[in-house]
Amino acid sequence: MTGDNDAPWLLTPGPLTTARETREAMLRDRGSRDDAFLEINARVCARLVALAGGEEASDDYVCVPVQGSGTFAVEAALGTLIPAAGGKVLVLVNGAYGARMAKICTLLGRDMEVLENAEHEPTDVAALAARLESDPAITHVAAVHCETTSGILNPIEDIARSVEKNGRRLLVDAMSSFGALPLDVKALPCEALMASSNKCLEGVPGLGFVITSKKSLAKAAGNAHSLCLDLQDQWRAMAETGQWRFTPPVHVIAALDTAIAAHAAEGGVAARGARYAENCRILVEGMRGLGFETLLPDVLQAPIIVTFHTPADPNFQFAAFYDHLRARGYVIYPGKLTQADSFRIGCIGQVGSEQMHDLTTAVASSLEDMDVTRCGT
Repeated sequence: MTGDNDAPWLLTPGPLTTARETREAMLRDRGSRDDAFLEINARVCARLVALAGGEEASDDYVCVPVQGSGTFAVEAALGTLIPAAGGKVLVLVNGAYGARMAKICTLLGRDMEVLENAEHEPTDVAALAARLESDPAITHVAAVHCETTSGILNPIEDIARSVEKNGRRLLVDAMSSFGALPLDVKALPCEALMASSNKCLEGVPGLGFVITSKKSLAKAAGNAHSLCLDLQDQWRAMAETGQWRFTPPVHVIAALDTAIAAHAAEGGVAARGARYAENCRILVEGMRGLGFETLLPDVLQAPIIVTFHTPADPNFQFAAFYDHLRARGYVIYPGKLTQADSFRIGCIGQVGSEQMHDLTTAVASSLEDMDVTRCGT
């Protein structure tokens, strides 16, 4: 247990186990229009732009925060940056989160097509280029960097180059990669990155944000389908007053301010990513040592969350396995695949090698209690 009220270690794609200091930052009430909070809010937005590589171009790139989960930020970006008239988006799908973007576009009434790959396959960049060349009506491409349905890392640099070469604009769902894997808006040609507070930044849930350019926002006036999710209006109001239009998640933002400071103290993106990569290595080696099979080969596996095939042993039932691990202090996730039975174990959050080694021991003990002797498929 984490030592805080016997809370379990959360080995999930989020919410995650957070540092005590991050949680303690929420113990103070703050006025949403008070100068002290506005200073925190401005600092958080500036640091997020810097983490996206926009620091040297801070006059060009801005962070537009949105109340809610990361999906709120994704919908805000799709609804604001893709015009209803004259816009058409090609959504790259190889999991539930790409499919969610496609569903959002359909509900928003945006002209939309899907380029789909299997859940265990990365986006086919050659097929993307062919689609863009064959359909001049496409104005935007929407892609997921790390698809947490499977844990696969899509080739975002190659995707971005193809989109730029064909004169289109790219929107990147960086929800599960921002803060742990390198992303640079100056080097990676994209119109927007969307992420949230409660993934690799190790904050708490409740804040989504979009990193984009002032130029893109200025062009987007009047596009939005929603008052609350209008990024252009949110950015305009913040630029003019420094304040949110509507009540912000004050405590969440204070926690994120502390979490970003801890991120920097750890060594930034490189160090955070290295810790997660080591967590992933220990997890995969330990589980394979027990006989489990990963969905993905190592070359496609992002150090964020790992999908394991459900064992064929008739004594293995995920609900019982979950309960056994929960009793030993670990929370994992069920699978999200449509084609195969699976479960997922996360590598991110305020966890390290000790917890990952201990997890393997907890898994072995749980299997023994369940009388599971064969973990392969």
